[in-house]
Amino acid sequence: MDLTLKIWRQENAQAKGKFETYKVTGISENASFLEMLDILNESIVDRVQLPIAFDHDCREGICGMCSLYINGRPHGPDQGITVCQMHMRNFKDGSTIVIEPWRARPFPVIKDLMIDRSAFDLIIQAGGYVSVHTGGVPDANNIPIRKEHAELSMDAASCIGCGACVATCKNASAMLFVSAKVSQMALLPQGKIEAARRVQKMVAEMDKLGFGNCTNTYACEAECPKEIKISNIARMNWQFLVAKVGAQKMNA
Repeated sequence: MDLTLKIWRQENAQAKGKFETYKVTGISENASFLEMLDILNESIVDRVQLPIAFDHDCREGICGMCSLYINGRPHGPDQGITVCQMHMRNFKDGSTIVIEPWRARPFPVIKDLMIDRSAFDLIIQAGGYVSVHTGGVPDANNIPIRKEHAELSMDAASCIGCGACVATCKNASAMLFVSAKVSQMALLPQGKIEAARRVQKMVAEMDKLGFGNCTNTYACEAECPKEIKISNIARMNWQFLVAKVGAQKMNA
């Protein structure tokens, strides 16, 4: 395959970036998208130029680091996968591919296609820990949990924090991410003791970091590589309301 790549290049967060055009030839349709970028970088280094910086780690769809906007869509044209799981057979020979980083104020560009997603870490830290002592694995397994709650919690826990929900939202909302992290604990007995405090602190941190609000366009659910459901946002909003009412009653 021969391809034309229009890639965003930016020295750092303060620099003004721009698209630069590259040509790659002889790319196998069975190569992954990141392998194609590796091949491009090898040719750039051979020309004694700086390679394109992009995030990657596991290359198995687990870590969420390969956060790229490809032809106007987070993680590219395929559904339910990350960039590292996408192969070049998704593109036609001779096509032009536009590659850029996430576009959201809370995710500043570090360099080229790399962004700073530490805002998500701060939201997680705001949630704190659970105080239930389950002991060993057998003790934890003896805690009764309804099957549907366990499955919903596991579905929410599959969120990898890649930020596609923020990147695709017109408001740069992190509601899908935050609600998934709230839900995975709130649905389990171990997470109920701190549930009210957790949801209030995580939402407050999200607002403080400059993420927008949800306006129910469902774009986040459509582009999430782990197909996290927007029903988690409804669950979080309900828990937040209950926590606020409870706090007001205690202070009355």
